[in-house]
Amino acid sequence: EAFESLLRFAENHTSSLFETAYRPMAKEAAEPVKELFTDISLYILGAETTVESAVLRFFDSLFPLVYSRLINPGITDLSEDYTECLRLTRQDINPFGRYSKNVVTELSKSLWASRMLSQALSLGIEVINTTEHAALTKECSKALVKMQYCPHCQGLTLIRPCVGYCLNVMRGCLASISELDAQWREYISTLEYLTNEMAASHDLEIALTGIRNSINEAILHAQLNGPQLSATVDKVCGQPRQQEGILSADNVVPVKEVTETQMFVMAHTSLNNKRREFINYMKRSRTFYASIAERLCDGDLVMRDSSTCWNGEDVV
Repeated sequence: EAFESLLRFAENHTSSLFETAYRPMAKEAAEPVKELFTDISLYILGAETTVESAVLRFFDSLFPLVYSRLINPGITDLSEDYTECLRLTRQDINPFGRYSKNVVTELSKSLWASRMLSQALSLGIEVINTTEHAALTKECSKALVKMQYCPHCQGLTLIRPCVGYCLNVMRGCLASISELDAQWREYISTLEYLTNEMAASHDLEIALTGIRNSINEAILHAQLNGPQLSATVDKVCGQPRQQEGILSADNVVPVKEVTETQMFVMAHTSLNNKRREFINYMKRSRTFYASIAERLCDGDLVMRDSSTCWNGEDVV
């Protein structure tokens, strides 16, 4: 939920750039922005895709809009063929300069850690669910019956098992599960490493909210190089029809970057707190599979003080 909340915030944050700064293309830019964040979400969830392909596909879709609405706002004939030509040309003429590559670099680091954490959580759930329904052997079932109910045959319905006896039975029953101890400890250490990475150089919140500024810089770069881009596009794709009396690209001045500090801090703090709470909780379960017998032989199941208890053969 924290991931989804942050992604929604970053998507809205990015969309607001077009609504406030690049209004002529805001409506058409909504779909590419949505697709970008859908791809990011799918990548985090483990889909067979890459950050680079998602980002470059977004800039492929963005270039026809920037070219026809900002660089040459008089274009009226934006056919499918011409749009496709612009998309393909984007890869060759690199209208957005280094900024498109910067987005890939920044997102790749942070999304990798988030993807690994997401996959690790799924694995953890699978392990817990599998061991929760572990089958008991016949020997284990007999030992449990002997421990719990054999005193009843002597009329001793209130006598509980001795602690040592209970531990021996439970350890025998859970031998296969306790073998997971080393791997489970390593798993918790990996979770700890990933959450630390996400809070440091792979900060997801900073990377996602930084997409907006990077896109803004990329568009500005394309506008500054508008005449050269137009000359190259005309050679490759031909000249589309122009409508007279339209403002030139020079008159389209983007609004300065609007910072939504308060909303960002809330989203950032929310995920940070959840991540911290989660890893602290998980660290307490580091010895879970090693100490599972001790956990079961605790409380009302056994007699913990020096009173009489059942040792499997007699009352002692």
